[in-house]
Amino acid sequence: MSVVLYGSRSTASLVVHWLLIELGIEHELRLLDFDRREQKSPDYLKINPQGRVPALVIDGQVLTESAAIAMQLADLHPRAGLAPGLGTKERGDYYRWLFFCAYTLMPAYRSWFYPDEPAGDANVDAVKANARILIESAWQQVHEHLAANGPYLLGEKRSAADFVLTMLMRWSRNMPKPTDTWPALHAHAQRMKALPSFREVYRREGLTDWT
Repeated sequence: MSVVLYGSRSTASLVVHWLLIELGIEHELRLLDFDRREQKSPDYLKINPQGRVPALVIDGQVLTESAAIAMQLADLHPRAGLAPGLGTKERGDYYRWLFFCAYTLMPAYRSWFYPDEPAGDANVDAVKANARILIESAWQQVHEHLAANGPYLLGEKRSAADFVLTMLMRWSRNMPKPTDTWPALHAHAQRMKALPSFREVYRREGLTDWT
């Protein structure tokens, strides 16, 4: 099987790279230089016309969107136990939290990191203020869920959703209220960061923060 990951350091491609390592999938990593806008180059736009990372190419099939890729990788490697069985109650919860990450947290983060996109430069401060409220409210919900039902999103069993969630917790590290300030979120992150695959993805991407 030929597997190529297009990504960039400290972006949404991190969770895909992490899962490839966790699952023991041999792959080629091609890191794009955002400062040189390689994600907008004609060659890359042929792979992902959105000009964003990640893009994972498996035997010629192009997959995009980090949460969707995480789901596909978990399904392709069922022995790892990172996705509940189809039609089960646990599978429903799994979908819920993955799409909470994709539809609630990720758009709010994008508004925080790129506040000029929704409403222009004149409204940056207002956009960031609103994004912060949305992000912190979302993390409060996750904290309450984990405190009552943890240690992982689905209870005692770790899933691909926990990998996506951990990546998003990392994104808050320089925000006014990072996720480490919520006890249940901090405990969850510590469990995930203790995985050998987390240390290895950090080593390969040369990351040193939020360890």
